[in-house]
Amino acid sequence: MRLILSAFVLAMMVNGTLVAEVNWPQLRGPRGDGTSLATDVPLHWSETNNLEWKVNLPGRGRSSPVVLGNRIWLTLAVEQGVVRKRIEGDDMQTAEHVSLEVVCLDRATGKILWRTPLFVVENPAPVHWFNSWATPTPVIEPGRLYCDFGTFGTACLNAKSGTILWQTRLPLDHQVGPGSSPVLYKKLLVLVRDGRDAQYLAALDTKTGKEVWKTDRPPINTSSPNLKKSFVTPLLVSGGGRPQMISPGAHWVVSYDPATGKENWRARHGEGFSIGSCPVFGNGMAYFSTGCMKPQLWAVRVDGAGDVTTTHAAWKTTRQVPVMSSPVLLGDELYWTSDDGIANCVDARGGEVIWQERMNEQHLASPLLAEGRIYFFGKDGKTTVVKAGKSFEKLAENQLEGVVVATPAMLDHTIFLRTDTHLYRIGKE
Repeated sequence: MRLILSAFVLAMMVNGTLVAEVNWPQLRGPRGDGTSLATDVPLHWSETNNLEWKVNLPGRGRSSPVVLGNRIWLTLAVEQGVVRKRIEGDDMQTAEHVSLEVVCLDRATGKILWRTPLFVVENPAPVHWFNSWATPTPVIEPGRLYCDFGTFGTACLNAKSGTILWQTRLPLDHQVGPGSSPVLYKKLLVLVRDGRDAQYLAALDTKTGKEVWKTDRPPINTSSPNLKKSFVTPLLVSGGGRPQMISPGAHWVVSYDPATGKENWRARHGEGFSIGSCPVFGNGMAYFSTGCMKPQLWAVRVDGAGDVTTTHAAWKTTRQVPVMSSPVLLGDELYWTSDDGIANCVDARGGEVIWQERMNEQHLASPLLAEGRIYFFGKDGKTTVVKAGKSFEKLAENQLEGVVVATPAMLDHTIFLRTDTHLYRIGKE
């Protein structure tokens, strides 16, 4: 059973029944797992069909939009002097000056209502081309917006006015830029800091920004700092009779008590690192990718304690496993796409392959699940919609302009999709 945070107005209730998905408060939606309860979700669209609006954004970023009520919030970076070049074998971007900002838009029209600069950085550390200086997705609750830019700073704002309420900084060496998004648990804002120089989780008081707890990651047995970093956003669940926050990192996956930061259990998954893929939960198991080296996808039962590496690992696979995009789960079927665009469906209980299909495009954004459909978002703007089930059935292909790396938001009648230059509201005209 998933843990639902009471602070969020997640869905409209009629006679105790969920009938709508009206808000998208964090990365990968209200449950943090890429599933949407939305109805009448668009199936077909293009630059000239089923667009309610398209808005040019005043900066670049790869964070997802978050939505509460009639407003949308996005973080972005206003960049000056950007140069793309190879650094230590990676395709990187440098800049002379970056202003890290957040904008608030009207949900109905796309009009920018306010824009607040949060941090100004001269000669910031380089970021990978797949990344940006504004990649972590903010999290919204009634009255307050929390924006994180990794080592560059964290801020809390009045969600209505954009007034800054507090700011803080937990610095570290990302090497290729920030990636982990914050999550809310009751009155705590939890941040993952898995860098080359330090690896830990910290919880801040949402009212003050002061540290409430901090927990170091398990030891990583490597002399290379590059093999210690990760970019995962943790997942809050209720499993094994307790609240858990499941957070893969380099070499280990760990479950924490979100109230205290105390470990529930840990499992060593090998030498994987630089993980961008987020976990999902169901059938009593956490499913997660192990990242770079040879990516694996593991299923681990969550009812253990201590080191459960040899006792609770249910299955694993190395077939077309993503480093960046995340899986989605529907009952006994687990879906994902490899970074180079091979869609997969496997049996979630045993890991057996049900089908695989090549989509001929790189996929870095995570798929979403709604109304029995899987939406796969290609980097070059093509969304492939597939019917969930034990045989591959393509329902639609939809092409937009621009680069898509940010995972969209999916609500009733609507998809909010961000490219490097624009935010789209996709819906019936």
